[in-house]
Amino acid sequence: MTVLTYTYAVCRPHGGPAPTGLAGLDPGSPVRTLPAGPLTAVVQDVSASDYAEEALRRRLSDRAELERCARAHHEVITAVASVTATVPLPLATLYRGDARVREALRSQQTAFLAALDRLAGRAEWGVKVYAPTAPVTPTPDPAPRTGRAYLDRVRNRHQGREQRQSAALQAAERVDAAVQSLAVAARRLRPHGPEVTGPHRTHILNAAYLLDTARARELRAALTSLRGDEPAVEIELSGPWAPYSFTDTGTAP
Repeated sequence: MTVLTYTYAVCRPHGGPAPTGLAGLDPGSPVRTLPAGPLTAVVQDVSASDYAEEALRRRLSDRAELERCARAHHEVITAVASVTATVPLPLATLYRGDARVREALRSQQTAFLAALDRLAGRAEWGVKVYAPTAPVTPTPDPAPRTGRAYLDRVRNRHQGREQRQSAALQAAERVDAAVQSLAVAARRLRPHGPEVTGPHRTHILNAAYLLDTARARELRAALTSLRGDEPAVEIELSGPWAPYSFTDTGTAP
């Protein structure tokens, strides 16, 4: 059977115990480490018939299969990141054998080593800020006696919406500034639309932050305080995650 080398992540050689019991994308093949000089790739052999270009395209176009692959990919990266600094690689990073993996790592060795230095002892956290959407429950107003009264009422409603939106945006900026003061790096991500958030809230801040692991308690305490200080918004914290948003190494391997 022809096999490909699926590559999950890059780290340094690790002297401690490696994660065990990881199924990865193919439970019939062990997840293993592949030394490449001062770097180590976390890899798994997969069948070329299942993961060659056309087969992979079909696999990832199926929503259920895409979710399964993404979860398996994330599980391996999370396990490795729990024991050593790790550069996660994109889903479906495949090579025609171990030699190609080593060649790719050698070509970007300096960039990978710099990224690992930057990520050591740090983790990614996600912060989302939402503005609750006022429920639309129109009640019939008494008929205005004049056209001017009607226009004034419409104008007041419009101004009220604008004021709430402005207050929420300002609150989100204060949340971002507070978290950035604890972080070593930050990234703004695209907010989700109502198809993800639902109709009752608007996503106004979607950000990732890279923090020293020792500051996790400070982060949680800061957001607890902000939730009390910023009643105009909802604040959600997620993490710690492997540093997916902060692993730039130049060109992907």
